[in-house]
Amino acid sequence: MQRRELCAWLGTSALAALAARPAWAFSLNETDASAGIRAALERGANAALTNLGRTDGFLGNPEVRIELPGALKDAARILRATGQGRRLDDLVTAMNRAAEQAMPEARQVLVSTVRSISVEDAVRIVRGGDNAVTRFFEDKTREPLMERFLPIVTKATERQSLAEKYNAVAGKAAGFGLVRREDANVQSYVTGKALDGLYYMIGQEEKKIRQDPIGTGSALLKRVFGG
Repeated sequence: MQRRELCAWLGTSALAALAARPAWAFSLNETDASAGIRAALERGANAALTNLGRTDGFLGNPEVRIELPGALKDAARILRATGQGRRLDDLVTAMNRAAEQAMPEARQVLVSTVRSISVEDAVRIVRGGDNAVTRFFEDKTREPLMERFLPIVTKATERQSLAEKYNAVAGKAAGFGLVRREDANVQSYVTGKALDGLYYMIGQEEKKIRQDPIGTGSALLKRVFGG
């Protein structure tokens, strides 16, 4: 390779390497970058918990509202035609109320996760695309939150005799392959859906931060995500 060509190639490579660096690398040290990611994580978690952990947080939000699964949703049309509509509505309300009641239990786990974030995690989140914050939370917290949510959801649904009816109907449907086995138990089904709703809402907040970091009112978030 001629010297001039080599210099041109090295220049292009250097520009590519610079372009691949996260925006904050030009103006922030790693400590500030980590702090910015922690702020984004905390903001997303708090917004999600505030929206979901209240009456109608799930039931009144069509994006996270918990409905009957699979074939049971189709069967509900027949049941409504036979005058069972009120019972079905009560069951759906009970499922969503259980999810709403479980939300406060997530705060401690989410806060601990935010505080334990490493510099490497922070770099991956900045480089990781539009839902990297959400993926980080789900990877780190889904399993421990399942364990925390399940007893709360179980207690809430056991107050409703409809939970037994759900399990009886869903269990038969699962035996015929009409409902996934993990959805055949109302407690497991609601717990899984509650977590899906939590991560969805965290994802919505992450989009807001990435799309309009200035609008967050945080100078640090602006510096980390504003590039």
